[in-house]
Amino acid sequence: MKKTFFTFLFLSLVLSINSQTIFGKWNSKNEAGNVDSVLEVYEKDGKAYAKVVEILNPARKNALCVNCEGEYKDKPILGLDILSGLEKDDDEWSGGQIIDPRNGKTYKCYIKLVSANKLKLRGYIGVSLFGKTAYWERAK
Repeated sequence: MKKTFFTFLFLSLVLSINSQTIFGKWNSKNEAGNVDSVLEVYEKDGKAYAKVVEILNPARKNALCVNCEGEYKDKPILGLDILSGLEKDDDEWSGGQIIDPRNGKTYKCYIKLVSANKLKLRGYIGVSLFGKTAYWERAK
């Protein structure tokens, strides 16, 4: 009985710790509030990045980033690194940029874990006062 209890306690602790990070898969919602894609936030060389790992609309699975500029121009959105170069600064990750594949625009951004399953993302031009906030929910 003791073994079962401690095994359960250990597994609960591990799952709780794993869900207290920005890293993992997140659902992104469109303007209508429907989940339209799944993004994976990952770490590389101490910085945070995110790429599109799933597009839920079958008609958009092969969509290209036609409005993007530079190296992202006409690249498939599926697999595209849309978030790059964020560095940890206390309880948020900042100093990087995000590309909106819907309009091709690039913004400065920061992300912050609001709760174990909710991530706040703020994209802006210039100062964060002029921008847009989105919330991603952890994918199950």
